[in-house]
Formats: sequence, structure tokens, C-alpha cells
Amino acid sequence: MTTTAGVIPWSEVLAPGRSLVYDVLGRQAADLGARLHDGGWGPHRMVPFGYSAPVFPRAPRKRGRYTAGGPGTIEIGSPLPEVLEPLARGLAGRELLDWGGVALRVTGLKAGEPPSFDSGRAVFRTATPVLMKGSGRDDSGERVTRQDWLLPGDPGWPEYVQRNLERKAETLGLKPDVQLEAVGRVGPKRSFPVGKGMKPGCTVEVTLSGDPELLAALWSWGLGQGNSAGFGWIAA
Repeated sequence: MTTTAGVIPWSEVLAPGRSLVYDVLGRQAADLGARLHDGGWGPHRMVPFGYSAPVFPRAPRKRGRYTAGGPGTIEIGSPLPEVLEPLARGLAGRELLDWGGVALRVTGLKAGEPPSFDSGRAVFRTATPVLMKGSGRDDSGERVTRQDWLLPGDPGWPEYVQRNLERKAETLGLKPDVQLEAVGRVGPKRSFPVGKGMKPGCTVEVTLSGDPELLAALWSWGLGQGNSAGFGWIAA
């Protein structure tokens, strides 16, 4: 893709992707799109797709701004062929994407295959912040907040990430054979709008071990919560 825009507003860096995916699914697989939007997939009602922010390698960096310009890429993925195939068909027919008011001209599509992970180990580095929400309960078990956003290094973050990985496996009908082994480099805290509020997270590097098929599926979906809003996208 290419654009003549020089900047994408921070409020539109991630948010437009969700609407784009549902718009494409609505035109190519309306029943599936409605099912995902209204009730999710599987026993935990999760939404198995994710995407990156637009990235423009040649755009000059400017402090405090998300710069754009020239050739760039957006990555969209899902571990389910039922979701990925209609997305590919629909995007192949687009010449222009409206990304929150920024016009992106489509210049081509390229399929990306997940690594094999034959060793049973994977190092995931996210390109967008990982979103993780805690229980919001105090030591007595009483709920004290509904905005209990956790960052890497906070108590409970690894446990919530681990459970999210297991829930994703169960959503896909796979054995939850996966383990968060280590947390590596953590990026700065950033917040992006979802709905009517702001949700914070950090990019992060993690090492996982587990079944190669599940690791490949997670690579195609994302890390943490809110993947269908652009959070936790794993860099190819």
C-alpha cells in the first residue's frame, strides 16, 4: 500500500482495523462476520483475528507523532481458514482503504505462512501493545475496579497471559499444551482508544513452549487480549 498522508492521528493508529475486518467479512461472509461480532467463537466467545498498525518504513520519524508516507504494510491474520479466506478475497478486490480518514492505496497482497516451530519453542515479539486485564479484586475478593489493566512486571501479569493462551487453545479445539517460559524486552507504555475508553499496554518479547500447531495458531492470532482491536500483534 501507499499513502500521501504524512501523519496518522494516534487515535486512528489501531482503531480502524476492526471496522475494516468486519466490513470485509460482512461483504464476503456475512453470517460469519455477524457471528464473530455478536457472540465470538468457541466456548470462551473469543474473536480469532488480529492485525497490525500501518507501518511505513521510509516515513521520517517525528517526536510525538505517528508518521506515514510512501510505501507501507498492514498485516492481518487469523488461525482459522474460515476467517482468513474471505478476508483475503475481500481485500483482493479493494483499491483503496479508508484508515480512519487516511487514504491507503492498495498495491498488492502477500500471503504469510507461520513458522513451523518444530522445536516446540517460540520467541514472539509484538509490534503493538499487549493488552491484559486483571480481576479488579482486592485481597478479600471484593471487586474494587473494572479498569484493572496489567503491564509486564505487574503481579499477576504472567498468570493472566498464561490463562489467555490456554483459552485460545480451547477456542480453536486444540489441547492447551503451551507455557509462558520467559518475558524479555518490554517497550514503553502506550494507550489506544477502544470504544469509549483508553486501554494501555506495552510491546513485549516472550518465549513460549508447547505444541507446534498451537504455537503457529497463536502467531497468526496475537498475544494477550483485544487482538481484534489491534493489540498484541506478533511481528513477522
